[in-house]
Formats: sequence, structure tokens, C-alpha cells
Amino acid sequence: MSAPHILATGRCLPERAVTNEELSRAVDTSDEWVFSRTGIHQRYFCAGETGVQLAAGAARQSMERAGLTAADIGVCLVGTFTPDHASPSTACLLQRELGLEEDTLCFDLNAACAGFLYGLKTAHALLAGAPRPYALVVGAEVISRVMDHTDRNTCVLFGDGAGAAVLRRDETRSWHTVFGSRGDPDSIRVQGPGPVPSAIHMDGKAVFRFAVEVVERSIRQLLEAEGLASVNDLDLVVCHQANARIIDHVSKKLKAQEGLFYKNMDRYGNTSAASIPIALDELVQSGRLRPGMRVLTVGFGGGLTWAGALLRW
Repeated sequence: MSAPHILATGRCLPERAVTNEELSRAVDTSDEWVFSRTGIHQRYFCAGETGVQLAAGAARQSMERAGLTAADIGVCLVGTFTPDHASPSTACLLQRELGLEEDTLCFDLNAACAGFLYGLKTAHALLAGAPRPYALVVGAEVISRVMDHTDRNTCVLFGDGAGAAVLRRDETRSWHTVFGSRGDPDSIRVQGPGPVPSAIHMDGKAVFRFAVEVVERSIRQLLEAEGLASVNDLDLVVCHQANARIIDHVSKKLKAQEGLFYKNMDRYGNTSAASIPIALDELVQSGRLRPGMRVLTVGFGGGLTWAGALLRW
């Protein structure tokens, strides 16, 4: 059995930070109202940046930190539900932007907020027959382009950004994963091409119920697979950064020690497929995530989809 060995991470954010106070000038909200319900103080919105530019910034950073060049990459996957174009894919444009070889396996995948973990699993599998031994997995979103900026229930939640990881297959490692989907067109929906403008529609209460259910269940399944009695036997838990209330609810239910569940949505909001790799990069760069640690990651979002992975860093 093999597992992905993440060699390095990276992240890239737009220049423009948007605070709750700034949003309150356009919609009926306040910093206190947003933060008390979500744990979010600010997020980043693209002004002139594209999704490909964000993806390339995060990818370059991760490749440089791993000591790799474009000639080393055999797989390039991008998790996104907000690509710049329906076609060409962000991954194909990233291949050109980074100068990857033309026989690199490149495509986008859409598992919404679970997209990075879906990408990690897919890239690991593809590396078995890839032309080169390293994979680039990116989560990149420009959610501000599909939001109704007059809807205070959704426009305060999301942000733009990208996170990336470079990995290789390691035959000496093992890992445990869980994946799931539950076709639901109503809880979270983004209108596709057509006469109706794209906008996020979300049933917040339904999403909360779904999230706390699948996150807790996924964590328990991964702990059992690893032979661990408690979540506190882990070094870190990194969930999709959708809402502090979701993470706090699950943390309390599992009797987790203070600080085990990482949170950074106060600075970024919900960046969908980018949220887990952005969080991992923050943890690595701050020194909190070090080689040998056991980190459990869980993503959940539109589809509905969910995914979990327990990794040895």
C-alpha cells in the first residue's frame, strides 16, 4: 500500500482584503453580526486577478519549496467550481503558465469544498502510471464572481484564493480516506450557464446539519481505521473552513482538546476547494505542522460531497 507524501505547500491570495465593516456599507450587516455567526472578520476578493493567476502563484510557491521544476511534474489537477472558463480548464492553462511538459495529465475536478481532498486522492492514483513522479494539486476559487453581493446571508461567507501541494507516491507509507456524495440540488446551488445570472443559493440550516453530521462521522471512521481511541491522539485536525460554529460543534462533540481543530476562516472566509491547502500551508509555515505528525483533514460542501484523509506528514 502506498500513500501521498506531501513535500511542500503554497498559497496565493488576491491583494484586496474585504472586511465585514466594508460589506456593511452595502448590505445590512455588521462585524459583530457576521463574526458571531460564522467566525469570519474578513476575506479576499479578486479585483483584476484571475483564478489561473491565483493557482499559478500557489503552485509556484509549493514547487519552489519542494525544490522541483516544471520538468518534474507528471500530474496537475485543480479543484474548483469557479473556473475562469468552462473550457479550457484551469489545469490546462496552468500547464501553459508553469511550462509543464505537454504529456502532463491535466484536468479540473469539481467536488466543491471537498475538491482538494478529491484531487489528492485522484493525483495519488494517477501517479502510478504518470510520466513523472510528482503531482501538483491545487484548490483555486474566485467565488466573488458567482455571489449575489446584495444577499447578506451569502456574500459575507465566501472569499477568493488558492492553495497548492506537491506530492509523490511513497510505498513505505499508508493512509486512510473516506469519501461520499449525496445528490442534493437545493442545499447549495450555483446556477449554471443560461439566462439566470450565476449566484450561490444556500439553505444555511440544512448545510449546517449536513456538515456536522458528515464531519463527525468521517473523523470517527478515520480514527477507527487508524486504530485510535480518541481524536486527541492526533496532532492536528484541519476541516474545511466554512464556519466556526460547525468546527466548534464537532470539536465539542468529540471532546477535543483546545486548539486541536485549526481555524483560520476569520482571515479568509470560506474559500471552498482552496481552504484546506491554505490552512495546511499556514500550519507548515508557522511551524505547527511538522514531519511525522498525524493530521486529519475533512472537506464538505456542495453536491453534496464530503471527503476525509488521515495523513502522516
